[in-house]
Amino acid sequence: MQSQSQNIRLLVVLYAGDYREAYDRMKRGQSETYHGHRYALNTLIGIGKQVEEVAVLCCYCQEPYNELAEPGFRVIGTGFSFGQPATGLIPFVEAQAPTHLVIRSPTKPLLQWAIKKQIPTLVLLADSFNGRSLKDRLKNYLLARLLNHSCIDWVGNHGINACKSLVAIGVNPHKIVPWDWPHQVTPEQFPAKKLPANADFWKLTYVGSVSEAKGVGDIIEAVALLRAKGIEAKLKIAGKGKLKEFEERAIALGIQDNVSFLGLVPHDSIVDLMRSADFVIVPSRHDYPEGLPLTIYEGLCSRTPIIASDHPMFLGNLVHRKSAMIYPAGQVEGIVTSIETLISEASLYEEISAQSEQTWQNLQIPVKSGDFISKWLLSSDAGKDWLSNYSIAARKYSNA
Repeated sequence: MQSQSQNIRLLVVLYAGDYREAYDRMKRGQSETYHGHRYALNTLIGIGKQVEEVAVLCCYCQEPYNELAEPGFRVIGTGFSFGQPATGLIPFVEAQAPTHLVIRSPTKPLLQWAIKKQIPTLVLLADSFNGRSLKDRLKNYLLARLLNHSCIDWVGNHGINACKSLVAIGVNPHKIVPWDWPHQVTPEQFPAKKLPANADFWKLTYVGSVSEAKGVGDIIEAVALLRAKGIEAKLKIAGKGKLKEFEERAIALGIQDNVSFLGLVPHDSIVDLMRSADFVIVPSRHDYPEGLPLTIYEGLCSRTPIIASDHPMFLGNLVHRKSAMIYPAGQVEGIVTSIETLISEASLYEEISAQSEQTWQNLQIPVKSGDFISKWLLSSDAGKDWLSNYSIAARKYSNA
């Protein structure tokens, strides 16, 4: 007689992130492009050995595919490009005939489908919900109604502030659980840094999506403004996005030799890239729906002082002149002033670097994404109790 778990067909729906490619890289022994890919794959493959099948559906990728990567684990890609309606995902989901869903983005057509079909669902986000316009408030109200439905068992979000933003739009705090990835690199692996003496130029590093909302244009303009003030800086930008647009902006500002676009770099080289810099810049504007970006964790691990915007998701996690330099998002002068302050106050530079280990420790969250899925899917009442114990409503987090 089959156990109940052997009848489970789990479908994980990702906004982006080609897991066929990630699986192939893992099997070839290559480094992962994005943090957590290998961990997520190993988690899902392990679950696939205990249930009928686990499948990962990537909503946006270069070509369509549907392949059984190994017994119990399938990878699916729609071949859709960004901007195609999310309703187009439904036939792919229905074809897989899932008994359980994990949805990794706040995609309303998928939530509505899951509720209509009475599919037990875990929503695992890395988003914030801080829009103040009437349109944003209506959108968030409708989202909260869906997330509060009994078919949506749990709603995870990456970081305490991101979870608090869910509470603010009306999601039941008893079903909201902060989650994180496991981290292989820690600040303990590096000594604290001192301000370089007699530097010919200052080295800035940005890692992330290359877009205006992420503040990339602000850093480029800051490099130009620093030069106008007689301070030479060189910026390395790692990530994909609108590279050509920002390359043209650097040329227009006459600083093309001071800005390097690296494209995607292997994830295991990110901390070393940040370590080699004098400053790590995290310039997200308020309209970018951050959770808690991994670049903050990585910057802290590198012990290189962080210069960050005052994005609502960073507040409390980073403290001005203690664990980072904080400036008003979108204000280029704020980036410049932060750099000027740190290069003129060696003791402050060193204090922020030294504080990075404790700051990193303060950000650690006990629920990892793999445990979240496993406890929900396979552990019945014990798993429910474990997750409830770490919900926002349980008030276990000092800044919750």
